[in-house]
Amino acid sequence: MARRRQVYEGTAKVLYEGPEPGTLVQHFKDDAAFLDRSGVITGKGVLNNRISEHLMSKLNEIGVPTHFMRRLNMREQLVREVEIIPIQVVVRNITAGSLAKRFHMAEGTPLPRSIIEYYYKSPDADKPLVTEEHITAFGWASPQDLDNIVPMALRVNDFLSGLFLGIGLRLVDVRLEFGRLWEDEHMRIVLADEISPDNCRLWDIKTNEKMDKDRFRQGLGNVEEAYQEVARRLGILPESGPRDLPGPEAMQ
Repeated sequence: MARRRQVYEGTAKVLYEGPEPGTLVQHFKDDAAFLDRSGVITGKGVLNNRISEHLMSKLNEIGVPTHFMRRLNMREQLVREVEIIPIQVVVRNITAGSLAKRFHMAEGTPLPRSIIEYYYKSPDADKPLVTEEHITAFGWASPQDLDNIVPMALRVNDFLSGLFLGIGLRLVDVRLEFGRLWEDEHMRIVLADEISPDNCRLWDIKTNEKMDKDRFRQGLGNVEEAYQEVARRLGILPESGPRDLPGPEAMQ
């Protein structure tokens, strides 16, 4: 691919200017970070690219609008450029992580129904828990935006829960991001970012073994193997296994 201008870089991904107006190239990295810890999960970028492609494609097929267009190579995919809403929408099905700590509940406790929480993506990288009142009062999203986001998030959660159940995994929770896609003067809300073990908590149904980024967060080891196992169960593990592929060179 020709040299492209870098638009954004986060811990796990780099966004480059796309080949056509209104498009971006999303490059998946192997880097991982949690609090003051950082490291590399070998092959994570390749696996997350394939996993996210597979799941976003499935969601597109059932009518959930996403920014995903197509995978370009082992580490990159073409996506529509959207105006990201600075809110992470977390749909929780089972008690885990910060929810368990906040309410002193045993991790693994089933919730009576799926719970939606919102976290603000602040510029200083802190992600405080916020309410719909905060979101609308501070202009991060409008009530109409939330009217679109909430049912879409629940539909994504329901679909993914069933899909993962079919391969022996329990979707504990999922962290979603949404964006505004502008087409001429018309705007619609679409699912953005990625869906992978980086932003899904996945537990083996039989053993409750964690198959996601919590293995890195909690120092459990075998992180690469867990990501590979998720891809294997989805039937998309690259035949040669994860391998490195550099991203397009950024223009200065």
